[in-house]
Amino acid sequence: MATIRAFSALRPRPDMAHMVAALPYDVLNVEEATKAAEDNPYSFLRVDKAEINLEGVDPYDERVYEAARDNLRWLIKNAMVWDEKPCLFIYRLEMDGRSQAGLVACTSIDEYLSGIIKKHENTRVDKENDRIRHVEMTNANTGPIFLAYRLEECPDIRDIMALWMYLHNELFEFTTDDGIVHTVWKIDDPDVLMALFIGFTNVSSLYIADGHHRQAAAVNVGLKRRKMYNEEDISEAEYNYTLSVIFPDNELLIMDYNRFVSDLNGLTKEEFLESVGKIFEVKPVKYVPKPQTARTFGMYMTDQWYELKYSGEVEETDPVASLDVSILQDKLLAPIMGINDPRTDKRIDFIGGKRGLLELERRVNAEILGVAFAMFPTSMEQLMRIADAGLIMPPKSTWFEPKLLSGLFIHKFS
Repeated sequence: MATIRAFSALRPRPDMAHMVAALPYDVLNVEEATKAAEDNPYSFLRVDKAEINLEGVDPYDERVYEAARDNLRWLIKNAMVWDEKPCLFIYRLEMDGRSQAGLVACTSIDEYLSGIIKKHENTRVDKENDRIRHVEMTNANTGPIFLAYRLEECPDIRDIMALWMYLHNELFEFTTDDGIVHTVWKIDDPDVLMALFIGFTNVSSLYIADGHHRQAAAVNVGLKRRKMYNEEDISEAEYNYTLSVIFPDNELLIMDYNRFVSDLNGLTKEEFLESVGKIFEVKPVKYVPKPQTARTFGMYMTDQWYELKYSGEVEETDPVASLDVSILQDKLLAPIMGINDPRTDKRIDFIGGKRGLLELERRVNAEILGVAFAMFPTSMEQLMRIADAGLIMPPKSTWFEPKLLSGLFIHKFS
């Protein structure tokens, strides 16, 4: 069973929430983050991606983490409040006429270690170490883990949250430049809190949708601090728990995570198409072929779109091999383009579906022999099936929208 914990939240004042809130640190590069925080001293990017304050400084320099700590202290004094009484929150995001409402709570690092909180990605040591240093310097979880649960295991959780949203005024609400509405409610009624705690005892597993590096870093810091402190009972220490937002699986949207490759591995266009045609059905089209079903792909090169269909053999009982991202990798990117490790090969880039397929055209048109692939999205059921089996997805298999903003909730350890 899963357990959740109320926490004393550090959060923006309602009138400052729209100024503080920012996209996660790993969604924007340094240039994009610098522009997003421009003329806004309250932007949480100055905490989560503090290198934007230090021009020319390596992002892993100790001064970056010190700046994150100092900028958080400044925000606490100038824009934030502290809920001394532990509570939970509801965080609802609305995009393009659909909404998803998650419960903001703390989850146990021990449940990650025991497998109740399940992952579907491997982490990179350098990125994990970056977040470890950030957590240690700020003494806090500054960005939430994006979790999901199977609604069918406990529909009561969503019903309790829906009733609370109906009966109570929101704590704050604002709309970001991309049109997404962010609304937050505070739950502080002891009976409702207990009902939610009990509800999650019926949930067998929580699934990491996004935030694997933040989760791994939080666990690492918690284990290190257990060794540091000679306390007889450390089970209640805040470093044993991680800031999370937990959503029912049916409300989440996974968009396509598309691929761009900067060259054809020494092949001419004709040689490349011939090689691809031996594995896929290749059809030139006059429209943008956004895939509508699994095992179909859009491919763009030199002012021409193609529709690819794969009808070859796949091990259906293998939940990883049957993913579209695996089929493209195993049947085309590796054998034809020589991209054996997409994590490290600098020729490949990954483009989230929110940017649209025209972004693929733009990237290809900027190269002499570039090629892009439009993907059919991975489903939540596929993600959970793989996590349940203890398996790992290929890199960049899922792109969730909308993104949870950072800075709205901070879990301080002291």
